[in-house]
Amino acid sequence: MVFRANDNRYKAMKYRRCGKSGLLLPEISLGLWHNFGDADKYETGRETVLNAFDAGLTHFDIANNYGPPHGSAETIFGRILKENLLPYRNEIVIATKAGFRMWPGPYGDWGSRKYLFASLDASLKRMGLDYVDIFYHHRPDPNTPVEETMSALADIVRRGKALYVGISNYSAEESAQAIPVLRSYGVPCLIHQAKYSMLNRTIENGLLDVLEKEGTGCICFSPLAQGLLTGRYLDGSIPEDSRAFQDRFLKVSSITPELLKTLNALNDIAQENGRTLAALAILWILRDARNTSVLLGASSSAQLSENLSALAQEPLSKDELEKIENVLCKE
Repeated sequence: MVFRANDNRYKAMKYRRCGKSGLLLPEISLGLWHNFGDADKYETGRETVLNAFDAGLTHFDIANNYGPPHGSAETIFGRILKENLLPYRNEIVIATKAGFRMWPGPYGDWGSRKYLFASLDASLKRMGLDYVDIFYHHRPDPNTPVEETMSALADIVRRGKALYVGISNYSAEESAQAIPVLRSYGVPCLIHQAKYSMLNRTIENGLLDVLEKEGTGCICFSPLAQGLLTGRYLDGSIPEDSRAFQDRFLKVSSITPELLKTLNALNDIAQENGRTLAALAILWILRDARNTSVLLGASSSAQLSENLSALAQEPLSKDELEKIENVLCKE
C-alpha cells in the first residue's frame, strides 16, 4: 500500500531554529536508539515513523551502532524510507553518528579520519542514501587530535556526504575547543546532542553557555531519564516490560527511595495542572530557548502520540517552574 502523508502535518508541530543556522527542527524529534533492531517488530517501527511524520515530526536521529545488532536501525530505517518516505526526502532531516565501536580492530572506533569516513559510507549504504542531513561525531576522542576529527567533519560536508555536522557528548570545555577548530575549516558546528533532563542537569554547568556563544543548537537526548520521568515507577514497582527491568542503561538499584520521593513530588506538580509527568519533563526542557529539540524514543505510535501531546499544552508557568526547582534542589 502506497503511503500518503497527512496533508495537515505541519499545522500542529512547532519548530525552532537550530542555533544561528537556517535549519528549523521540530520541538520533538524521533530517536531510533531503541525499538528498531532486528529483534523488534518491523511493522511497529514503520507505523511509529510514519505516524511521527504525519504529525509534522521531520527529524529522525540514528547512529551507526544502534540496533542491536550494530547497523540494524539504519537498515530498518532505510527500508522504511525506500518503501514509504522517499517521495518526501526533501521534507525530512536525517541524522546519523559515528564515534563508538562499530567493528573490530584499530579503525572501527573513536574519531580518526579513516573511521569517520568509512562509517558514514557504510551508514549511507545501509539507508540507501546519497547524503545525510546531519552527521555527528558521537563522542570526543582523547587520543586523536581534535584538528583531525574536525577536519574530517568539514571534508564530509564539502564532499556532499552530509549537509551539516555536529558533535555529541562533548563537555563544555571540549565543545569550546572543537567548535572554533571546525569553523576554522570553513564549516560551522550546527548542533550538539547532549543528555539533559530534570534528573541530569550537567549541561547547565557551562555547555549551554558555550553553545549560545558559538551559535550552535542543542538537541537533548534521554529527556525522560530512561523512562524514570514517565510515571512507570512512581509506586516503586519494576514492571517486567520496563526499561529498568530489561535495560543495561537503567539499573533497578538506581531507583532509590530518595529518587521515588522526587519523582512523586514532580508528578504531583504535573497533576495539579492536568499534565502527565512526561509532559512536564518535555516542557521543562523546552522552557529554555537554547534547546532546539527534545529527542525522544518510542516503542509504539501510542507512546509517541502521548509524548507529542505535550506540545499542545501551555508552557510551564512561573509557579510551576519554581515548584519544580524547589523539588530538584532538594534532590
